[in-house]
Amino acid sequence: MSRLILASTSVYRRELLGRLRLPFDVARPDVDETPQANESPRDLAIRLARDKACAVASLQSDDAWVLGSDQVAELDRQPLGKPGGRDSAIAQLQAMRGHRVRFHTALCLAHPDGRNFGEIDLTQVHFRTLDDAEIGRYVDAEQPFDCAGSFKCEGLGITLFERIDNQDPTALVGLPLIAACRLLRQAGFALP
Repeated sequence: MSRLILASTSVYRRELLGRLRLPFDVARPDVDETPQANESPRDLAIRLARDKACAVASLQSDDAWVLGSDQVAELDRQPLGKPGGRDSAIAQLQAMRGHRVRFHTALCLAHPDGRNFGEIDLTQVHFRTLDDAEIGRYVDAEQPFDCAGSFKCEGLGITLFERIDNQDPTALVGLPLIAACRLLRQAGFALP
């Protein structure tokens, strides 16, 4: 049986992958996440997922498959990064209120021999028209500073939305498990 490695130190992705009950290791990918000139948010997510998986796979000497993932939020065709702090989180949420935000979540499963398979999920989040007090209360309650889009949908962030349009409810958290299962089966992992 092949080993599985998650090319991410994200606690959210680790928890999601753990739902599949497959043993896996975790490795930190060493990848420059700077967007390239004229790179769309969708293409950025795909490139980063592939780069993360392939970077870790290139360091393996055994039969290991490496799962890389990346999520890029898009507002008005521009990528939104992780806010990093309170003021940036508030500014992001103010910009998103009353708008539809697209979340591109890409996956890549890579092997040291160069084989790799990829998937991309699109989730569209429709934000309520939030007032500044709601935004401030939310940011202070959850401190979503390490989350693309400045919210945690698995927590209080769900209160910020009018609706979510998607095919995989786990994608918005950062690892679309339906797509991950397809990739893992393609690589020979046994899943129910």
